[in-house]
Amino acid sequence: MKTGIANLPLHYGKAPRWLFSRMTRLSREIILIICQEYGADEVLRRLSDPFWFQAFGCVLGFDWHSSGVTTTACGAIKEGIRGIEKEIGFYAAGGKGGVSRKTPSEIEKAGEDLSTEPSLLIYASRMAAKVDSSAVQDGYQLYHHSFFFTKDGKWCVVQQGMNEVNRYARRYHWLGEKVADFVNEPESAICCDYKVSSVLNLVAAESKSAREAATMISQERPEKLVLEIKKMKELSLPLHHQIHVNSINPDRLYKIFLTTYERGPANFESLLGIEGVGPKTIRALSLISELIYGVKPSFDDPVRYSFAHGGKDGHPYPVDRKNYDKSIEFLRRALSFAKIGNTEKLEAIKRLNAL
Repeated sequence: MKTGIANLPLHYGKAPRWLFSRMTRLSREIILIICQEYGADEVLRRLSDPFWFQAFGCVLGFDWHSSGVTTTACGAIKEGIRGIEKEIGFYAAGGKGGVSRKTPSEIEKAGEDLSTEPSLLIYASRMAAKVDSSAVQDGYQLYHHSFFFTKDGKWCVVQQGMNEVNRYARRYHWLGEKVADFVNEPESAICCDYKVSSVLNLVAAESKSAREAATMISQERPEKLVLEIKKMKELSLPLHHQIHVNSINPDRLYKIFLTTYERGPANFESLLGIEGVGPKTIRALSLISELIYGVKPSFDDPVRYSFAHGGKDGHPYPVDRKNYDKSIEFLRRALSFAKIGNTEKLEAIKRLNAL
């Protein structure tokens, strides 16, 4: 289940060495305490909560509203638990940029310590990234993918995309224990600063017919699909149409259409999982499905309510004070047991109290 989305201003650069070293030590202590007190599964549940993750980043000392809190906090966790993963039964893989592509090999490396097949975790990692980059096309290009997992095969994902036009980053959270279907309403609580207009959302419930039509279309001969796209490029499409055919090059899609034709995917999840099937392939198949069969996908951004604004006056949603206080107390308890210097501990508690 996707448990949340957060929008944050896009900040470049990296945390200074002195700050990151302290974030690493503090995150290590917090993760250790949670594992000891509640078990490794609880770490996954906490990291998959966008509100708790944001508070966690604040406690570590990073800017609460910066896109850097995602990459830096995830990096601090990964570095902090290095060497003690087997002891606590909690692992971290992936990261920012090129490091994210190492996720499968890092999962494989932990394979002998796990009680589940690493291939299942690798698939979950890949599908979470595929959904947020290809099945939900909201204008944010993924550049960070952190995959956290336990020795029992439980997992969560914290990944982030950037939009260089509006200079915002959008963070996506997943919790594996509640994923029933990767391609049908995988999210439950999605939160960010604002909605995006005209988002191609093929994992919405109302996109079920569109998913089925796209899967069926993908099994057609590539020559036919390329011809259909070329015909569309000669048409004057309605101004309200949300999928822009001009950004699709039919000749470049021939090779991937040949792959989908030969594979004959049984369902949309299988289609999405084929190597090489990306945003443009999905857009093209969705466009052909809509224009030939009249099956329309959802164009609603899956964001449900504001991440950073509202609450105290009940708009757009009331503050859940009980859970809010629980999260603060949860972190405060972890800090009180953390084996770090008194100065660092007091500073972290001050930042927590400021929330």
